[in-house]
Amino acid sequence: MTTTLRPSGPLQQGADGARSRHYDVCDNGRPVGSVAISTDDAFGPTAGVLGSLAVEESRRRRGRGTIAALAAEEVLRGWGCSRVRVEVPADNDPARRLAAALGYTERSRNMVKEIGPDTAPLPAGLTSRAMSEEEFADWRLNAVRAYAQGWIDRGVAPEQARLKSETDHAAHLPDGLATEGVRFQVLVQADEVVGHVWVALRELEPGGTAGFVFDVEVCEEHRGRGHGRALMLLAEDVTRAWRADRLGLHVFASNTPALRLYESLGYTTTRYNLAKAL
Repeated sequence: MTTTLRPSGPLQQGADGARSRHYDVCDNGRPVGSVAISTDDAFGPTAGVLGSLAVEESRRRRGRGTIAALAAEEVLRGWGCSRVRVEVPADNDPARRLAAALGYTERSRNMVKEIGPDTAPLPAGLTSRAMSEEEFADWRLNAVRAYAQGWIDRGVAPEQARLKSETDHAAHLPDGLATEGVRFQVLVQADEVVGHVWVALRELEPGGTAGFVFDVEVCEEHRGRGHGRALMLLAEDVTRAWRADRLGLHVFASNTPALRLYESLGYTTTRYNLAKAL
């Protein structure tokens, strides 16, 4: 048995260095599957994406998927990529096992919660209001830098992390606080802001609109008092006001306190985001 990759379409290239290509996974020259790879729009042309990998059912469990993935990584190295990422649905255990065997580690995960119709009141002494323009300007300046640093701390090259942060904030907030389908709320205790949450109305798999928490933070001096839970309940109320019944989020795998909070609130993992150095 000889497993190889054979291009099934032309190499797609962009002026900014972006590339993508589809391949057949071949067994002694016969197609038995497919794989798609690309550079990463979010992190730039030096980051790669293993977009899909499929092998015919009757041809599985013989190492073909492993060989195809390694061959795809070699192509990405040839394109100048220093890292590669892959997204794996939470219910696809074989794909997670394959990724682990290939050296991919969890970088982050996506989670979602089905929310009911009943509003949860804020704890006594806490109120909320919309974030002001002045507060938003301060938040955005710090948020772009902090989000990039979060990726750098997890092994992403600084230039890739900065591109990811700048691109994401520009795409999700084109009109700042006035962006349609976006709400920024601050949590207040005794006339002092103790935290904030950014919620947006988005499409979530497998379809339909839902709220999505892009950022939630409690001021450092006010942590450990349950304010994070209060902010997440506030995000649920914002979502209900949009007549949506699901709330999603993205969390770094190393953020153990946040993961525990979300799990205690009823969030379940829908997708694992894995990565490795090339």
